[in-house]
This record gives sequence, structure tokens and C-alpha cells, in this order.
Amino acid sequence: MGDAHVVVLGGGGGVGRVAARTLSATDDAGRVTVADLSHDAAAATVELIGDGRFDAAGVDVSDPAALGALVEGATVVLNCVGPFYRFGAPTLATVIDAGVDYVDVCDDLDATAAQLELHDRAEAAGVRALIGMGNSPGLANIFVKLCDEWFLDELHSAEIMHIHGGEPEEGAAVLKHRIHAMTSDVPLFVDGGFVEVRQLEESGQAFVKEVDFHGVGRFPAFPYPHPETITLPTVFPHLRRATNLGVIFPLPYFEMTQELVRAGELDVDGIVAELQRERPRLLAEAGVTGPGGCLKVVVTGTKDGDTHTYEASVFSTEEGAGEGTGIPAGLGTLLALRGQLEGGPGVHPPEAVVPVAPLLDLAADAVAAMSVSGGGLPLLLEHVAPDGSREEIPFSFGSSS
Repeated sequence: MGDAHVVVLGGGGGVGRVAARTLSATDDAGRVTVADLSHDAAAATVELIGDGRFDAAGVDVSDPAALGALVEGATVVLNCVGPFYRFGAPTLATVIDAGVDYVDVCDDLDATAAQLELHDRAEAAGVRALIGMGNSPGLANIFVKLCDEWFLDELHSAEIMHIHGGEPEEGAAVLKHRIHAMTSDVPLFVDGGFVEVRQLEESGQAFVKEVDFHGVGRFPAFPYPHPETITLPTVFPHLRRATNLGVIFPLPYFEMTQELVRAGELDVDGIVAELQRERPRLLAEAGVTGPGGCLKVVVTGTKDGDTHTYEASVFSTEEGAGEGTGIPAGLGTLLALRGQLEGGPGVHPPEAVVPVAPLLDLAADAVAAMSVSGGGLPLLLEHVAPDGSREEIPFSFGSSS
């Protein structure tokens, strides 16, 4: 067992709880402090994990002095506090000033841009920050990198689509992130350049796409301001297209959110309150009895001059956003502890610093040890050859089987 100390911020929430539990699957960390605005919530996570290496703390990340004192001397800080458009960059800045390496699950595009602006500050402090190590972004970026490194000579396009829903509860931070996504500019990388659209406006409707999400069903997916569209083109020089589309099930719940935002009659807190009030009814009417989700990534490029397409779907009919986001975050933190992240100090997206093979090897051990989804997050890979024939290659992300 190592003497490394990890601080998990937001460890009392759904994502942070799973991320913390992922850290318990190996002995890389000698101590893990689970911190949350609610000390009781952090303590509940510690009790659930039942590992003597874990302790609980209460902290308000918007208080730089308190946060700095908590993380001082830590090896890595894993940040799961949302919404990131509010807390992302300030929290990272405080951690950089403390001289501590950093991992987070930031999925807000504007927050990602603000964090990337801290690159020089992190580099000067000798801090390596891995941002967006969740589902989308996170696993989505890694699948694009996998295709680029393992299958293709030139990567040309990456279309990222995601769905989840049915979680036992959705906190205010999750709902505020979704509302923020609906009211933000969405830069899509199309034909080698950026176009800006908005999800609820005509510009965004032009990119709405019906998607078959494996294990979940067929749903319309809408433009989402997730950061892959701005980070992938900086890492893969031949990329000509990068899009991100998403949706929540049941669809009437997502559509109610859109309608409330479009009407503009309530402030954000009012919309959150209305959604939390109506959510149980909408889930019951749709017959949703539990969580599920799917991340689908479609990558095209050339090999020996011919065009090939690879479709990757990570899916579950048992787990929702907590597992899909928290497990990759925990794995990224373990890679940081092991010194396996690529590149030097600075602020980096997953595709720039996370090595594919070590991540998959680590997942096989860590995820199986937690007995999540029967030993792994099911992953379906399909290859579409130049002649249109389709080859299905199923295996499980995080399973040695």
C-alpha cells in the first residue's frame, strides 16, 4: 500500500461516491479523504465503502482558504463538484496554487475553456491537471484515441452521442448543468471549422439526430456544449469533424426541461424545483424503474487509403451517470498516482495524456474488483469495412473476460 493521499471533492454525490469507491479497488492510495459541502454526505460515502484508509471532511470549495488547507500536502485532488461552469476553474486554480496534481469530470465547455487558460499557471507550478475524465468527455475521448492509434492511419471524424436517465435522484447541480447546456452556444467542428449553434434554436435543430442507443432505445439526440468538440481538433491534426449530441430519458422529462427553459418564465432555481417536483410522476408514467445509459462514439478515417468506420457503445441497463462518469474519474486518478499519464505539467484533456492500454489494463482489475455491472461496463465495438460489411466485436470495458 502506497503513502499517496487523494482528496475527493464532492464525494458525497452520486458521481463522487462511485469515483471514491473506484479508488478503493486498488492499494495505490494509502489515504483517501472524501470531502463534501455536507460532512454527513461525505461520512455516508466513507461508511458505504468501509475501508479504513478513507476518512470524511466537510469543505466549501468556494472558500479558497478552506479548500487550500484541506488539499495541502495531498498527492492528487479528484474534483466531482458541479456545476463546473461555476466551480471548475476556481477550484482548479486553488489546487494549482497548493501544488497538487488534479483530476476532474468537467463536462461544461465554457468551464473547460477557462481551465485550459490555466495551463501556463499549472505548468509553472509543476502541476499536471487531467480535466474531463468522465464519460463524455472522458471515455468518449479515449475511444477516439484508441481508433486513431490502433485502427486508422488518419482520423477524419468523431461523432459523440450520449443518453442516460432513471437515476434514483437528480441533484440541483446536474439539472443546472443541463439547463446551462440548453442556453449556451454549442461549437461543433464541421468541415474543418467551427459553427456555433444553440440546442433550442433553429441552428441547433439542424443537427438533431435520431440515434439507436444500444440497450436503451432509439431517441433524438440534441447538440450539447461538451468540450470534446474543442479539444479533439487540437490533438488530432487530420480531424475534420467533431460533434457532441445528447439526451435524457424518459424523453417527456427532457422535453419538459426544454419547454421550461424556452418559456423563460422561471429562473434557474425555479426550473430546478419544478423538475424535481414533476420527475417522479414522469418516470412512473414512462415505466422507468431504474437507471441506464449509453455512450456511443462513431469514428471514421482511412487505413491504407480506404475509409473505415468504428462504432463504440458503452452501455448499461442497470447503471446511470454515476457509474459511467465516476469509474473513469477514479481510473484516471489511479493512473495519475502510478505516474502513467503522458506529457508534462499543465492542463490537459483526456486524449492528450491518458494512455489507452494502461487504462484498459487498470479497468480490468479495478472495475471487476468492484463487481459493477457483472464485472465491467459492457462495450460493443463494430467495424464497418469499406465494402459496407459490418463486424461486431463485443467485449467488456473493465473486464478481463
